[in-house]
Amino acid sequence: MDKMDLKALGKINLGLDVLGRRENGYHDVRMVMQTVYLYDHIHMEKTKKPGISLTSNLFFLPTDQTNLAYRAAQMLTEEFGIREGVRISLDKHIPVSAGMAGGSTDGAAVLFGMNRMFDLGLSQKDLMERGVKLGADVPYCVMRGTVLAEGIGEILTPLAPCPKCYVLLAKPPVNVSTKLVYERLDAHEITDHPNIDGILSGLENQDIHEVASCMGNVLERVTIGEYPVIQELKNVMKENGAMNAMMSGSGPTVFGLFEERKTAERAASKIRAKQLAKQVYVTTIHYARRK
Repeated sequence: MDKMDLKALGKINLGLDVLGRRENGYHDVRMVMQTVYLYDHIHMEKTKKPGISLTSNLFFLPTDQTNLAYRAAQMLTEEFGIREGVRISLDKHIPVSAGMAGGSTDGAAVLFGMNRMFDLGLSQKDLMERGVKLGADVPYCVMRGTVLAEGIGEILTPLAPCPKCYVLLAKPPVNVSTKLVYERLDAHEITDHPNIDGILSGLENQDIHEVASCMGNVLERVTIGEYPVIQELKNVMKENGAMNAMMSGSGPTVFGLFEERKTAERAASKIRAKQLAKQVYVTTIHYARRK
């Protein structure tokens, strides 16, 4: 196989709790992760000349070792002594630095593509074990679906699929530093933890209203304080038919869950009219194939 076209799907957090901080700086988390059908398109092609080249449709995106897609290809090239090269074209649609694992999912897709193109024979578990060396979210992005993530995010347990619903995504024009959010979170005692067990119960019962009512993200207390537009987006979504709305990851992307697409589209129009966000999408939950 000399060429591949891949969809690197984004994620939202239906719930995100932080349990503590390790001595090495990483945080112990308990999160419910969910893949959504918004994706970056990745084209991969073998080259006779050794080495890795990466291009992107976004001029500001790094195309060297600081990009996880590049590092994923480099990791497997070095480990397996691949003599050929690979050319990677990355067409970004997932908002950048937005709490949707855009970089991590690109890295996961390239791991998958390298494995197939060069017949490396790695299982999904093998790819996930390598992915954690790139970043805590990469193993999840290899697995996809509805998943409980624990540890630093690398201990993954597949869950019952999220009931069908529509997802409104809105990324306001601000950039959030994940590192800074966690550092500021450490400065405060966490007393109000999200109801992760309630989300798990809702998934088991296939009750989207129970899932929505239990959603929570402990990082909101930090990020909303810095960027009130996040609360504004949540309010607009809930005032216009969302079962609930929440910030994904460390932000600033906000998502709302809706029963009907037309209701989600109306809420999207309100957000655009108020100029709260330029990147606004209505999409669906993505269901992973379980092996």
